[in-house]
Amino acid sequence: MVRKIIFHENHFIEFYQIQTQEVKGKIQYVFELIKQVDRVPEKFLKHLTGTSGLYEIRVEYQSNIFRIFCCFDEGKLVVLFNGFQKKTQKTPQNEIGKAEQLMKDYFENKKQRL
Repeated sequence: MVRKIIFHENHFIEFYQIQTQEVKGKIQYVFELIKQVDRVPEKFLKHLTGTSGLYEIRVEYQSNIFRIFCCFDEGKLVVLFNGFQKKTQKTPQNEIGKAEQLMKDYFENKKQRL
């Protein structure tokens, strides 16, 4: 099974560009895993409870924790939204809200293109 990863708008790109080479490498590693592994371990990809279809990609490098929000479209397409560095135990509600809005925008835009 091969999944394809795409970006919705440029929120993820902006987040990615400010990371160190080591963190970028770790993000790429996790993306490769998501693209190729049939059942991705929850350590790397987890469904967010209380959301409709929103997932978080989990990346750790040394003691830093990063989260990238995404969703699946048509099964094999992974759509990336916003990313951030996690500083607290709980994922900030404003980041989840932003991701939910981006996901809504993505599907509305897609509907208009059809």
